[in-house]
Amino acid sequence: MQCKAVIFDLFGTLIDNYSLQEHKRVLSEMAAALCAPHDEFVRLWLTSFDQRATGVYATTQANIEHVCRVLGLRPQPGQVAAAAEVRLDFTWRHLVPRSGALETLTRLRSAGYKTGLISDCSVEVPTLWKDTPFAPLVDVPVFSCAVGMKKPDPLIYRLACERLAVAPQDCLYVGDGSSRELTGAAEVGTHPVLIRVPHEDGQDAHRLDPEEWQGPTISELAEVLAYAGIAAALFLPPL
Repeated sequence: MQCKAVIFDLFGTLIDNYSLQEHKRVLSEMAAALCAPHDEFVRLWLTSFDQRATGVYATTQANIEHVCRVLGLRPQPGQVAAAAEVRLDFTWRHLVPRSGALETLTRLRSAGYKTGLISDCSVEVPTLWKDTPFAPLVDVPVFSCAVGMKKPDPLIYRLACERLAVAPQDCLYVGDGSSRELTGAAEVGTHPVLIRVPHEDGQDAHRLDPEEWQGPTISELAEVLAYAGIAAALFLPPL
């Protein structure tokens, strides 16, 4: 298959998934900063993911304030800011390129291919994105919280393709299968590939609504080059 663009997922694809244990620890820190009841805060934060991921809360502080209102709490502005900082720092620590991510993106672009991103995420990711090493290597990043829809909504894939100025059938989509993203990608005509890295097998990786996938699978990002038919990229000098 020859394609014109490759669209990537973020969590579990370009970066590692974070663990459920670590996520709960961060939520505990946020609850403590707010003097909020731990279990109820964690429950409400987790159940507000869809709203967070579709931009209902324009800021992290707005999400925190909503949860506090439901709990009947009136935190001080400094408490809200402290809890938001915990969340932002947690996100920043995980926006670390997975092995081979930057090299793969660089070689795709050097070979003339467009690169895109579709991520189900809250506002922290686009806030920090410009300061990550991914920003200059991804032509079109689409963040669910910024466009008001999330995977597997077909509209979010079509939007990415439109912004890349390529037809869906000319795109490879690479993701770890969370949010039923591969099925959604296939339904709009892109060519989906599952990435499942060995070091996450058996771990408590945070993966929302994962799907069983019987299609093409890779175990490292460098395999994207060959799978997409990018022969020229395979012969570029090492970075």
